[in-house]
Amino acid sequence: MIALCSIAMAQTEELHLEKLVLNKKEKKIFNNRDSSSIIHIDTLIMKDKSSLQFYGKKDVKLVVKYAEIGDRTFISGQGAQNNASNFDIDINFGKLGSLYVIARGQDANNGTRTYPNGDAGNVNLLYEPTGIVPQTDNKKKKNYLFVDVSPGGLRVTPSSEISNIYSRIATSSPGLRGLPQGQIYSGSPGKEGKVSVSSK
Repeated sequence: MIALCSIAMAQTEELHLEKLVLNKKEKKIFNNRDSSSIIHIDTLIMKDKSSLQFYGKKDVKLVVKYAEIGDRTFISGQGAQNNASNFDIDINFGKLGSLYVIARGQDANNGTRTYPNGDAGNVNLLYEPTGIVPQTDNKKKKNYLFVDVSPGGLRVTPSSEISNIYSRIATSSPGLRGLPQGQIYSGSPGKEGKVSVSSK
């Protein structure tokens, strides 16, 4: 029982940062082996085109007491097997230019990846009503928030996939050895995610 508890605890990364400042176009990447992350940030400053990126995370909980967000900033998350991360974001916007939360499933790529089209993540964003209230209607105006939870496989056409598969088979050894594990995945899209944006 003790061993099982320690394994479960090791799968969650938990960090508390007093202040995180990302300069223009700067990236902060979280990519350790833990399958989920809980990040508490007292003050988050993201300048234009900066990003928070999570890799290999099934679930991400992000709690930000105060945030100043520039223009065209990104928070993105990628889990395993082409699936996106699920996000639970609790944030107080002191300033908001435009923020894009990307929890999009990845496309399968027959011949290199052995996983089908990925599922999108679910995004739940709670904002502090005493701070800036985000708007989702006009990306040209301030305080813009966009959440992408589209599934993988929407951008792949059957004709391009068939051409790719045939070329792999033609240049490979007999028996479909040119494809990973001898498998071909269909072009069926993954699952679309759900979005909830609300005030506390």
